Amino acid sequence: MQNLSELPGNATSHRSMSGIVKVCVVIPFFCVFLYWIVLMLHVFASHRQFLESSRYILFAYMLINDTIQLFSSVLLFLLAINKVQFAIVFCAPLLFLSVATFQNTPLILATMSLERYVSIFYPLQRPAAWHADHIWVIILSLWLISCVLPLAELCLGEPNLAVDVLSTPMLCKAVVLYPSPTQTLVRVSLNCLFFSVVAVIIFFTYLRILVETKKLRQGKESASKAMHTVLLHGFQLLLCMMAFTHPITVSLIVLHADWQPEDIAFFNYFCFILIPRFLSPLIYGLRDESLRGYMRRAVFCCLHRATVRASDKLQVNTSRALTG
Repeated sequence: MQNLSELPGNATSHRSMSGIVKVCVVIPFFCVFLYWIVLMLHVFASHRQFLESSRYILFAYMLINDTIQLFSSVLLFLLAINKVQFAIVFCAPLLFLSVATFQNTPLILATMSLERYVSIFYPLQRPAAWHADHIWVIILSLWLISCVLPLAELCLGEPNLAVDVLSTPMLCKAVVLYPSPTQTLVRVSLNCLFFSVVAVIIFFTYLRILVETKKLRQGKESASKAMHTVLLHGFQLLLCMMAFTHPITVSLIVLHADWQPEDIAFFNYFCFILIPRFLSPLIYGLRDESLRGYMRRAVFCCLHRATVRASDKLQVNTSRALTG
């Protein structure tokens, strides 16, 4: 009887320790990601030539979008792991933001591939919407399109009369807010449509630039760089699509390991949502030579300032000690 009574306590202690470990893994990881994103955005804001290029404006927009997406997903993760419950009126905007920004990333990748296509095939007759001064029109359109999925899920939901959206506390999870099979079907269908269209666009632009690269004699180097950039967008899209491997990974883990459901959910979240979102902007940003050079200078400048401040502080403390 004593052993049986100790099991719930041991299980609770194990879950608490597991939750602490997960938080200690996710938070530093997110802080490192946020540091690099802030550094890149600081470089963009400090150098006007980046703000005069549609390509870099779209990339900065992707950085901001992925930061919002990761911030909302990490916040949802912390709320779920601590089993925090609150009203739907506060949960729905957070889930809406998370889903919209998740959908926005592949749309941005497709737009960036099309921008490379336009810059290669229409260098002198570029449409007005692709100029740096008017690129905000395309960005606004991407936001509106990315809001289709969460709006469709909310509209198709069947209201639960027993739940008060203003006061009834609930776990802030998509399966709780969108329990209807119709909502699940719409979510899966729109996700497949979004990613299929983006994959077709990236594949089309890659093939067109590849064919053009073989034809060109002059400007072949720029076309080749554009081709590699589009290929990188395809790789970034694959990273985004890793989030849809959840059913497969769950089945494999259940067959080969005795894991708790919350541990399986954390493994999928960390490996197939957090890490791809972390790698995608870093791979693209650090690949760019000019951006990489400015980032290196910014890091060295910050380190130099920190060293100078520490030296000045040490000198002040030494002089005070001598005079005192």
